[in-house]
Amino acid sequence: MGDALRDYLNKSRLKPRLLEVKVQENWEQLMGKTIARYTQSIALIDGKLIITTAVGPLKQELMYSKDKILKLVNEMLEEPAIREVIIK
Repeated sequence: MGDALRDYLNKSRLKPRLLEVKVQENWEQLMGKTIARYTQSIALIDGKLIITTAVGPLKQELMYSKDKILKLVNEMLEEPAIREVIIK
């Protein structure tokens, strides 16, 4: 039953939204309390993780850490769901 449900979710349109929620729920654990506190929003659209913050220095730090963020998020999701990280 679990495998059938997993297969259904993988093929359905719900999967991207479920992955987005999983990233949002685990963001503080992945990036730390300070970064999580100043991150305004996290969205997953067509394999692109869009991170929004209004704090200039944090934005710069995140820009330099794109590869690390990509790797951490994909490891947490246990699949290569993220292809690109965009900082706004």
